[in-house]
Amino acid sequence: MDKALFSYALRMGDSTLVLAQRLGEWTGHGPALEEELACANTALDLLGQARMWLTLAGETEGQGRDEDRLAYHRDVHEYTNYLLVERENGHYGDTLARQFLFDAWHCFLLEQLIESSDEQIREIAQKAHKEVLYHLRRSTDLIVRLGDGTPESHKRMQKAIDDAWFYLGELFLDDEVTEELAQRQAVPLMASLWQPCLEYIQNALERATLRCPAEQDAQHKAYRGGPQGRHTEALGFLLAEMQHLPRMYPDATW
Repeated sequence: MDKALFSYALRMGDSTLVLAQRLGEWTGHGPALEEELACANTALDLLGQARMWLTLAGETEGQGRDEDRLAYHRDVHEYTNYLLVERENGHYGDTLARQFLFDAWHCFLLEQLIESSDEQIREIAQKAHKEVLYHLRRSTDLIVRLGDGTPESHKRMQKAIDDAWFYLGELFLDDEVTEELAQRQAVPLMASLWQPCLEYIQNALERATLRCPAEQDAQHKAYRGGPQGRHTEALGFLLAEMQHLPRMYPDATW
């Protein structure tokens, strides 16, 4: 088994799956019908990407676990998603801040994965990039509109960015998985994405009249541990809801 490829595919699959679940929680609770639909569509895009990554993980593992088995029959400590995506939705500004920061990283990453030496990674990236490019344009536009909106929306967006910022740095940390795959030119080093991503974020926040938090607060004070299976309690509650029916009826088929 290619352990590095399995771990990376699982990490990406878990991250997109958990974020899709979080966005799906807004269904029926959105601040406006247009936003509720846009949020649901983004969730569906991410769910489709999660299926591709988890399918790759299952095939690489070779133990008969498909994407459903990986999604619904693992416990919290077996999940390897980044901590940013498991954060609770909070108010809509909190959700947008989380989405904007993730989208920026995700888009720059997929641009590099399109050139991957691994054919399966390359195919997933090619399918996902167009979707994520739209996600980034949408979340950037909303950040600008709300940041440069009323005094209340400006204040809320600034706090939302500040609160999410400490989780950003984990996305750019390398470990033995990314280092091995980078040597094979299958994925980029995560650290190499930091400067272009930071420049994009800074430019967007400047347009939004928002203050960009200090770089070292993301890089050196970052919360970390998600890819190693160390999570916040928020993920446990999310998985309990998401996995309830498959765990109750493990042999059920549609």
